[in-house]
Amino acid sequence: MKRSLPLTILLFAVTVAAIAQSPAKSEDPFGRLAFLVGDWVGDGSGDPGNGSGGFTIKPDLEEHVLVRTNYARYPATADRPAYRHDDLMITYPEGGDLKAVYFDNEGHVIHYKISTTANTAVFVSEGPGPGFRLTYKRTDKDHLALKFEIAPPDKPGEFKTYIEATAKRL
Repeated sequence: MKRSLPLTILLFAVTVAAIAQSPAKSEDPFGRLAFLVGDWVGDGSGDPGNGSGGFTIKPDLEEHVLVRTNYARYPATADRPAYRHDDLMITYPEGGDLKAVYFDNEGHVIHYKISTTANTAVFVSEGPGPGFRLTYKRTDKDHLALKFEIAPPDKPGEFKTYIEATAKRL
């Protein structure tokens, strides 16, 4: 079957138009956080006491978000019973920035803006109220140092360490 030249040109034009309208694969917005992706276990100490736990960070929703699930176990002390802390954090690109929203089993919701360097990711809370800063620092390929800090509402830049921890990639 022989096609006419106008039909061939029309098919070519439709194909070019479809390719031109296809979304281009852009730079990976999470590339700066790639060192965090994986399964981790660790130990920490701070105001809640000494604890151990783990977290997983993985892409989800066809790589449109990064999802972190986290848990920490704290043994009983003379002042309180043993307890478990669970949280969920979703990281997403917005307007050229990386942001995250955090939820935990204590009812906290924190919105973060993220800054990065080659070996560090710093999550700083946005909005009124107390300030929160979560820092992940890669100490080598499979180890992280973590620090969670809190600033009082009336002194937003005066962060004080609440928890320090180390984590090892599984």
